[in-house]
Amino acid sequence: TQSAMASQALLLGVLDLTGVINLPLVYAMSLFLGIANAFDNPARRSLVTELVEPAEIPNATSLNTAVMTSSRIFGPAVGAVLVGVIGTGWCFVLNGVTFSAIIFSLTSLRRDEMFMSAPRPKGGQPVREALRFILGRRDLLVLFVVLLIVSTFSFNQQVVFPKLAEQRWGGDQAFGYVLGVMSVGSLTGALLTARQHRVSMRWYFGNIVLLAVAGFGIAWSPNIWVAFLWAVPLGAGSSGFITAANAIMQQESPSDMRGRLMALQAVAFLGSTPIGGPITGMIADQISVEWSLGYGSVISLLAVAGAVAVWLTTGRSFAPHASATT
Repeated sequence: TQSAMASQALLLGVLDLTGVINLPLVYAMSLFLGIANAFDNPARRSLVTELVEPAEIPNATSLNTAVMTSSRIFGPAVGAVLVGVIGTGWCFVLNGVTFSAIIFSLTSLRRDEMFMSAPRPKGGQPVREALRFILGRRDLLVLFVVLLIVSTFSFNQQVVFPKLAEQRWGGDQAFGYVLGVMSVGSLTGALLTARQHRVSMRWYFGNIVLLAVAGFGIAWSPNIWVAFLWAVPLGAGSSGFITAANAIMQQESPSDMRGRLMALQAVAFLGSTPIGGPITGMIADQISVEWSLGYGSVISLLAVAGAVAVWLTTGRSFAPHASATT
């Protein structure tokens, strides 16, 4: 998957530099990248759990998410600056070259030192079995439902920020600057989650509230300096939310179910963008750019309130089952 994504970036860069790039080719390259990501995401998350002892899985997955979440914010910030210096084509070529680091690391793994999970027997109904497992665990079901709602409606900052940069923050380059500041909060939120031995649902919900409140703040920031102030808690809440979801899912998954549960989680998170992105863009165009972020914050707070209500009405029984980590 990493080689496929490297090839996609290099090809896109070459097509751009030679001047033959067009919108249909961009669509095709984006589709190819999405397919590669669909396989890469659950495979990468499951691989991380085989690099450490079982007791260290929550910390390892949190650190992995810290790297991925922070890079997805810091990377576009660097790209926004480099585009004006070297152009988009060379940015894609440089991106493709950087994949050599991870490909070299993967081929250098010493398999005899890894903590390999026993494969689940072939056959059966793997997707249905994963869904049944989640439906049988009230805590994981609530986590998945809230994850789907929040990632659909509150994770569209990169749709809104360019328009906010144009209208409020002083120009297109402000988009990259705000993302750069946001990356500081993102790394902080991920590391604060990673330092916990076991991540709780309270921590998960708390980061969603932080994300929602910061979303209101940055949406109505009158200038870039106020946006900088709100970008840090926004990044911390975003990263803490995703890192906590990953850690809870990993620590509550049986080893032979972890891969398929990670795949379902990737579908819930990554698959929500095609739904939430166009809705967010429509609200920005038809209502206001501020409410294109604000509506997601409202929905996220309602999702947390609903989850807490379920928690209270069921006797606060979100604790993991005894057999979850066997």
